[in-house]
Amino acid sequence: MTVLDPDLNAGSSASESKELPRQRDHALRVEPMMALEWSHAIEPAGGGVGIAATPAQSRRAWIHRADEQQVLVLYRAVGGDAPAPWWLRALDRGELPSRAAGFAVEDEVTALLVARPGWVFVPWAADGEVGYWEFVPSESGVYGPAEPTTVQFTDRHPGWVDLIPAHRGPGPRQPVPLTTAELRERIDDLERIG
Repeated sequence: MTVLDPDLNAGSSASESKELPRQRDHALRVEPMMALEWSHAIEPAGGGVGIAATPAQSRRAWIHRADEQQVLVLYRAVGGDAPAPWWLRALDRGELPSRAAGFAVEDEVTALLVARPGWVFVPWAADGEVGYWEFVPSESGVYGPAEPTTVQFTDRHPGWVDLIPAHRGPGPRQPVPLTTAELRERIDDLERIG
């Protein structure tokens, strides 16, 4: 953020012999606002490109393209509670070797689910987050509407994938930690239950 005092001479008396230079004639004073800078860093570039149908299509922000070390430096400067994708939180803690490794997890899940009928990518997750997959047929059933079976990415465990089974009624949904290999092994059963 740039702060400009248009006239440093304001309030000085005419009797003073030395006039201070006007600030706009010299360098501007800049005061960084890390939160604002971070919000721009996670904001997708390209404006009206359309709704992402996969995690890869949503990788349009500065954090996806900039030098990985620069991204980490800015993230750490903003603080650990800043909105960020799962892979950046894991990378910051040293639990993921690289941003590319996080992208590979997302791409592996995408390759599995995009080839199967009924799975839809939901790109509008919380700020900075990747999005998640829903198994649409699990939304309704004999007992009325439900929260669908969901696959989301997480930094809570080193498998990086949470399965949240379809849920009806009160009470919280309980995530089941998985790896991409475990998701692949169980996908047929999950779709039958959904």
